[in-house]
Amino acid sequence: METSYLNSFLLVAETGSMAEAARRMHLTAAAVAQQMRNLEKEFGTPLLTRAGRTVVPTPAGHRLKDSVPALLRELSNTHTLVNQDANTGELVIGTINTALHSLLPDILAKFVVACPDVKVYLRSATTHQLYEEMQTGDIDAAVCLYPNFPLAKTCDWSQLREEKLILLAPKSMARRDPHQLLRTQPLVRYDRTLGGGKMVERYLQDIGVAPQERFELSSLAAIAMMVDRGLGVALVPDTALNLPDGQDVVRIPLPDAIQTRRFGVMWLRSSARLALIHKLVESARHVLAERQRQAR
Repeated sequence: METSYLNSFLLVAETGSMAEAARRMHLTAAAVAQQMRNLEKEFGTPLLTRAGRTVVPTPAGHRLKDSVPALLRELSNTHTLVNQDANTGELVIGTINTALHSLLPDILAKFVVACPDVKVYLRSATTHQLYEEMQTGDIDAAVCLYPNFPLAKTCDWSQLREEKLILLAPKSMARRDPHQLLRTQPLVRYDRTLGGGKMVERYLQDIGVAPQERFELSSLAAIAMMVDRGLGVALVPDTALNLPDGQDVVRIPLPDAIQTRRFGVMWLRSSARLALIHKLVESARHVLAERQRQAR
């Protein structure tokens, strides 16, 4: 069975049109129609039917549509296993937003130099969601925080950074006491449903500060922009996030900030793409080493 026929079938089912599927795949409508006939002959049952001017899956077609993504994924895994020594294939990387807006672009720039023939897919979610997607095989590796529960023995972890809390404030407030700023300035709060936001809440409770809350959001980049616009100060993890040019924001260390969050790469030990994942981790370590040298 040609896997390209299965991809064509998914497009026909998605668009409801053989002509549109053909256009997207740079084929003729007649060629796609022939592929669908070949698939129906292979499975011994009708897979598509007409509904007015559109084409829709039959009950058997719906069952095939639901199973095709996993089937194609398994075929790709098998191809990767057979060609383990080749830096080819695809890699699905899950990432938290913080990594996507900071280290990950540099990591991928290093990775594609080492593995130019690898196709990379990115998915953004929370660490907990990424952990679940990794367990089900929907992603190959996750660039994320260490979960707030023990990893299964089937998982591996490579730590890249350990991040303490800091205070983001306008440069004009750089010499002021951070606790005093938290007591007197509006707080742009990091989403308390996230791990970093929970760290913020624990720190505020430990120092006995009930801040004047103004906003609450999950994007650290957006939080930094709000501080830059004079909307308040922010308690955030000291990430590798580069503040965009023009931002008049400083990082102020916090007294007794002993809580940290661990940031790194997580994957399944049994992954068919283990060689590529190790290349990804190696690329990440190179990027961090370069940043450390630049900071000296």
